[in-house]
Amino acid sequence: MHNTVKNLLDIENNIKIHLNKLNINNNPKIVAVSKTFKIDKILPLIEYGHIDYGENKVQEALEKWAETKKKNPKIKLHMVGKLQTNKVKFAVQIFDYIHSVDSQKLAKKIADEQSKFNKKIKIFLQVNIGDENQKSGINKNEVGQLVSFSKEIGLNVIGLMCIPPINIDPENYFLQMNKLSNDLGLNELSMGMSSDYLTAAKHLSTYVRIGSSIFGQRS
Repeated sequence: MHNTVKNLLDIENNIKIHLNKLNINNNPKIVAVSKTFKIDKILPLIEYGHIDYGENKVQEALEKWAETKKKNPKIKLHMVGKLQTNKVKFAVQIFDYIHSVDSQKLAKKIADEQSKFNKKIKIFLQVNIGDENQKSGINKNEVGQLVSFSKEIGLNVIGLMCIPPINIDPENYFLQMNKLSNDLGLNELSMGMSSDYLTAAKHLSTYVRIGSSIFGQRS
């Protein structure tokens, strides 16, 4: 068995054991964040049948995945990085999910472009849950407005996403996200990475975005 597949199975198993102990019923999808890794490093996971992959650069995703997605139509590609409005027209061609929508301007651009391709991309709104100046995401008090706006213009908003502040216990932030999501009647939560996916799973994250724990450290 290839080590990336083994790593993926270990993570799935860790989540199961952790949630069983806590008596929590949740089975989050694992988005294997394959950014910067070449397709040959990802192929063992594709052959194993893993479906969800994350990229953070539109150009890299197009070059890397266009052919592979044609051959494997089940694959779902997730845009997990910051998306600039001038890249949206390319992003909607290759991505199935966008996790990083944080403004009306970006939402509108996605709505306009996806209608040209007759696509319905699944959208997460990125919340700046730690209120950090340098971080993307919308203020948690403005999320409701962005949800309403996005739905009005025809976006398929399925949930919220966050990247909590580093070096602080994420528990409280994940708790807040879960509450926010419930208050807004959304079903999906994209939170948790290699360092904190178990805590995220405990707070009912439905998509965890894991890179280095599957593929190893990036060079």
